[in-house]
Amino acid sequence: MTDFQMSLIAAGGVFVVGVITYNKWQEYKARKTVERAFASDHDDVLMRSGAVGVDRQEPVLDVGMPGAEAMEPSFGAPTHAAPDLGAVGGSLAGAAGTASVASAASAAASATADPLAPLAGAVPPGETAGPAPAEVAESLVDPLIDCMIPLALEGAARGDKILPSLLKLRRVGNKPIHFIGLAVSGDWEPIVHGGVYTELQAGVQMATRTTALNELEYSELVTRLRAVADEIGAEPAVPDMIEVMSEARTLHKFVAGHDAQLGVNLKSNGPAWPMSTLIGALEKAGFDVRPDGRFAMPDGHGGVLFTLSTNVNMGAENTDRLTLLLDVPCVAPDRDGFGAMVRCAKDLVGRLDATIVDDFEQPLLDASLEEIAGQVKEFYQEMEASDIPAGSTRALRLFS
Repeated sequence: MTDFQMSLIAAGGVFVVGVITYNKWQEYKARKTVERAFASDHDDVLMRSGAVGVDRQEPVLDVGMPGAEAMEPSFGAPTHAAPDLGAVGGSLAGAAGTASVASAASAAASATADPLAPLAGAVPPGETAGPAPAEVAESLVDPLIDCMIPLALEGAARGDKILPSLLKLRRVGNKPIHFIGLAVSGDWEPIVHGGVYTELQAGVQMATRTTALNELEYSELVTRLRAVADEIGAEPAVPDMIEVMSEARTLHKFVAGHDAQLGVNLKSNGPAWPMSTLIGALEKAGFDVRPDGRFAMPDGHGGVLFTLSTNVNMGAENTDRLTLLLDVPCVAPDRDGFGAMVRCAKDLVGRLDATIVDDFEQPLLDASLEEIAGQVKEFYQEMEASDIPAGSTRALRLFS
């Protein structure tokens, strides 16, 4: 047998193997399509065209911080006009020398959530969530601070079928990702077990306290989102990277310009305070002790008005200086965080025999504190004008 004949036989064998492989692949794709269409073991009335949503409450996907106001978004199509964020920067910097204004970037970086941690805000079975599903959906995927990516489904999808795949994609870098679905009731809501959805929206937050969404993170998002979409039978409509990067930089510029913390200090007029005595005094003043040794003043609504640091390690026996710190963009104006912090400082002055001072050990007089209060008011007005009110869901997401 000649070399030419051997070559023909080999080529023919390769061709036959290729045809068999192709047919097997087509069979596999057809089988997966059928399995998706008939995955239920019984007649599921939720999949009928006239079905309505279920009333029971089930665990939801990445429910954000409820209770704050959010702009009413339209989830029909992605909107990526650059947000009107107003002027960057606040007037608080003018208070240098009277009160400290500090960046919280390092604290935010250390508090980045563990991607394997349980879903934040998930509603346990049998319990009722507070806000309505539509309100929660608006707090999860917000067109002003999120890059929104529509996911067109091949057909109606049940929440319990798609949740395992969606849970694989919860963040890129330190940017959280959320999903909402258009329920058969006609409302956009978080993905829940028992729900049925005809469309999905993915939203990745475009900025945090530390960084803006960058090209590498966006590329990773698109790659991983396409893999998830293949699993659930969906097709993502990915926005243009250049446009998204521009919006992300604009948003982060706003965040960086409004990332302000105001601090006032208490200096002992005599010897240093023993920590055992100090802790009791702070608890009487209303502070809660945190595991990291910091003290937090609750706002009465589940949040924090301001914190207090003893400026020493947890094992120290005494300290002669305390620092009260207000995270300005995270406290709503109606909570009057700065006023409450000043009143608390004056109360501690009487309890501990101390003086309110600035970072340079100079006494802070009432006139200076009133001037700072006016600057805080202007800061809040600027955030309100930018549609990111201090203490709102948007602000808490951006400055968390």
